[in-house]
Amino acid sequence: MSMTVNKNLCPQNHRCPLISGCPVGAISQEGFSLPVIDAEKCIECGWCAEHCGMGAIDYETGTND
Repeated sequence: MSMTVNKNLCPQNHRCPLISGCPVGAISQEGFSLPVIDAEKCIECGWCAEHCGMGAIDYETGTND
């Protein structure tokens, strides 16, 4: 599993406040673009999903169902 940002729920018109809160620094963003979660760094603690006010972060299972 990995954490993903849903582009349809993320407003992408501001600096993502989750960047500074991620305990392992796995979230980055260029300008006001869609934030990116680095799967190599992410420990899947769920902090970002819990604190995203837009509900734009979720687990991706990686299956092709």
